Amino acid sequence: MNKNSIKVEKLSKNFVNNKVVVNVLNNLNFNLETGKIIALVGPSGSGKSTLLHLLALLDKPTDGKITIFGEPTQNITENKRNQLIRNHISIIFQNNNLLLDFTAVENVAMPLIIRNKNYNSSIKEAESYLKKVNLGHRLDHFPSDLSGGEQQRVAIARSLISDTKIILADEPTGNLDNKNSSEVLSYFLKLKQKNKIVLIATHNREIAKKADYTLSIRDGIIKTSNGK
Repeated sequence: MNKNSIKVEKLSKNFVNNKVVVNVLNNLNFNLETGKIIALVGPSGSGKSTLLHLLALLDKPTDGKITIFGEPTQNITENKRNQLIRNHISIIFQNNNLLLDFTAVENVAMPLIIRNKNYNSSIKEAESYLKKVNLGHRLDHFPSDLSGGEQQRVAIARSLISDTKIILADEPTGNLDNKNSSEVLSYFLKLKQKNKIVLIATHNREIAKKADYTLSIRDGIIKTSNGK
């Protein structure tokens, strides 16, 4: 087992809607290795977000298994699951999922504060990450005072400050203009040098083009192709 990868084996996910079983993902098999940017593509409703939630351990598969850095996840305790998420996984949600009662800089610092790091040093580090996504002038603003694109950039900075080995992003440039999309993409590309696994669910052709390869979902089936 590769200790630097996510291994997905015979993964399936079904939902029940009005007593009808809907098969969203069907017998998926693939590996994700560190030092790679992977674009996850497919039409709306194809299961991209569902797959990200499974890989983030926020949901459980109907069948199959996910092994993260040599650690099987199907029968782990709640404490072990939370530990894996805290230490290894960051997810950038499509709806940002910011804490409304905290400022932008506090939102970004939260992963460090949760790990019991010094509050003042956490805030200072969060400031530097917000500056990297061109939000140095919005540090003390609450999410309700930010535009959709600004909220998205706060969520990206919060994910990046965690310094986890796995970054899962659900349409991270969906609310950004071309300039900010390019800047965010360039930052993701730099993460390759830090041996991260970066999986980006996207409709953005530029991201798909610059990824090391793509995972394409359609009708519950996944295919791998070169993104270059």
